Amino acid sequence: MLNLSVLLEDGARRTPDRECVVFGDQRLSYSLVNTIANQVAAFLVSRGIQRGDKVALASPNTPYFPFVYFGALKAGAVVVPLNILLAGPEIAYHLRDSGAKALFAFTGSPDLPLGERAFEAFNEVEECETYVDLPPAAGITESAIDGAETFWTAIAGQPGQFETALTEADDTAVLIYTSGTTGRPKGAELTHSNLMMNAAISHTMYEETDGVDDRFLAVLPLFHIFGQTTMMNTPLFRQATIVLQARFDGDEALDLMEREKITVFAGVPTMYWGLLGAKGEHDVAAIGRSLTTAVSGGSPLPAELAKKVTEQFGIEVKEGYGLSETSPVASFNDPNSEGGAKPTSIGLPIWGVEMKLVDEDFKDVEGEGPGEIAIRGHNVMKGYYNRPDATAEVLQNGWFRTGDIARRDEDGYFFIVDRAKDMILRGGYNVYPREVEETLMAHPDVSLAAVVGISHETHGEEVKAYIIREEGASLTEKELVDWAKEQLAGYKYPRVVEFRDNLPMTATGKILKRELR
Repeated sequence: MLNLSVLLEDGARRTPDRECVVFGDQRLSYSLVNTIANQVAAFLVSRGIQRGDKVALASPNTPYFPFVYFGALKAGAVVVPLNILLAGPEIAYHLRDSGAKALFAFTGSPDLPLGERAFEAFNEVEECETYVDLPPAAGITESAIDGAETFWTAIAGQPGQFETALTEADDTAVLIYTSGTTGRPKGAELTHSNLMMNAAISHTMYEETDGVDDRFLAVLPLFHIFGQTTMMNTPLFRQATIVLQARFDGDEALDLMEREKITVFAGVPTMYWGLLGAKGEHDVAAIGRSLTTAVSGGSPLPAELAKKVTEQFGIEVKEGYGLSETSPVASFNDPNSEGGAKPTSIGLPIWGVEMKLVDEDFKDVEGEGPGEIAIRGHNVMKGYYNRPDATAEVLQNGWFRTGDIARRDEDGYFFIVDRAKDMILRGGYNVYPREVEETLMAHPDVSLAAVVGISHETHGEEVKAYIIREEGASLTEKELVDWAKEQLAGYKYPRVVEFRDNLPMTATGKILKRELR
């Protein structure tokens, strides 16, 4: 028997008075967070939610997220986290596809009317029977969504004690929907065991704090598996404090790091770029003294960006690798491993996980490669919910094919070349955008680069670079093209450059390349 909610329950037993969640001026103990999660569980059971039923959750990084997440797990339900940027029809699709019987959604704001969208979607899906509004402040009993009950009304009178449902280790705990860059989003079934093992092993890869309060800054969206595992489940495993930031802002993040004495930060590369570009005054030395671990994931970390972070904060950024389907951590470039960390590498597979390279026919690729990464281990999903054909395409004999192209050195370290779907085919030659981006980022006037393929009459595809210049730089298209021509092979350098003040990004901070093509 195993239920992931033991992460919270164990902390409530061992360290009941320790700060579990910090959000603005709210400081919530392990005991209090666990009590409210118990009330959520009791409420769900009172509404007929049974073991295996789906409970959807659409919330930014607020205390509501762990309240509902662990409350649903305690009830034996499956959590379906939803991206808060989804439009109404997309929310309805996720509710129907998952078969969700309940939906908890944050009220939102005029800029992000999440509650309106979610309630409209809820009313379109007959199978979803319970809607709970998560209002902007604690204790609000009247909903801004006409016809909806608020969270605080729902749990009022519910007992603070709850006997957690018995679930098996291989029962589905969370249904994580893929981003849907190709086709409709699919729900990856992650088990209690998948997520527990990933949290426990992630814990071993963070530095010990030697008696100092262990404090994680959770700005990665918790609805995404990267944030969920590394910034919620792992700190709970360590009985650490989770400092929530609802939306990434470089200056606010640095303020929180300084004020809360943050010891662990994890982000995608664009967040590190945002920290470097922050305009406010911050005690960088104090931040560096507290910070023991900085982790990057979600997409490859450009070497130049990693170097700048180390120079400014005095800490080496550790790079991990994984996907929604792998809970997510699959490999880690750990300085404490026998071979140490290698620049630009995603490192070695974590404990209990195997990685190899395969070709398009799923046959092993020997030596350096390149090839597509395949993964097998305790972190691999059960499959895509109600998608046997899609599952069969990516899972074979326990091996999951990732769609990521990599090479492997003589020590077994893996180095991402690029996403298979992002590869550019120019005049019969393969061009990997990441290599071009790494090169462009080395130019002193380039702050951020994104490279895509655009259609071309004779070459099939042409290489195009979108560039954000360093502040005050006057770099021209011709100057950058001429410079890149000296750095890269003739078929690789970008012939087209477009300068932008910003680039489209997903809610998790990844550059949205499909909008640039």
